[in-house]
Amino acid sequence: AALLLAFQVRLVMKAHSFIRENVPRVLSSVKDKSGTVHIPRISQYLYFLFAPTLIYRDNYPRNPTIRWGYVATKFAQVLGSLFYAYYIFVRLCIPQFRNSSQETFNLRGLVLCIFNSILPGVLILFLVFFAFLHCWLNAFAEMLRFADRMFYK
Repeated sequence: AALLLAFQVRLVMKAHSFIRENVPRVLSSVKDKSGTVHIPRISQYLYFLFAPTLIYRDNYPRNPTIRWGYVATKFAQVLGSLFYAYYIFVRLCIPQFRNSSQETFNLRGLVLCIFNSILPGVLILFLVFFAFLHCWLNAFAEMLRFADRMFYK
């Protein structure tokens, strides 16, 4: 459900950017009563839907070729990050909560369990950041030949 919600929020943000960029252009051409109204092509909109950006432009800087080795490396790093996050979760988080479920509830045990899970939680957070923002978005940017890779700004 969280992934579906994130996907829907991304689509709403992209639709907002598309409308915000194109409606003033169309309205100004109608107000001027000029014969030509510049409406974006469907291919421009589809490229924008898949490009790793939330700002609509008619044209984006593009690389001349796709480096498939780079794409494979980034997807391998995503898989490696997922396996490492699974390993951290299974080895460091689950045993803490498994042991606490067999004991009677006390505040000291809960606090210790939470504090013992902070470091693995931060590691998993860093792995998700690396896997999505660095590897996943760079792989799709490379496949779309998207040259503007300023994901962190």
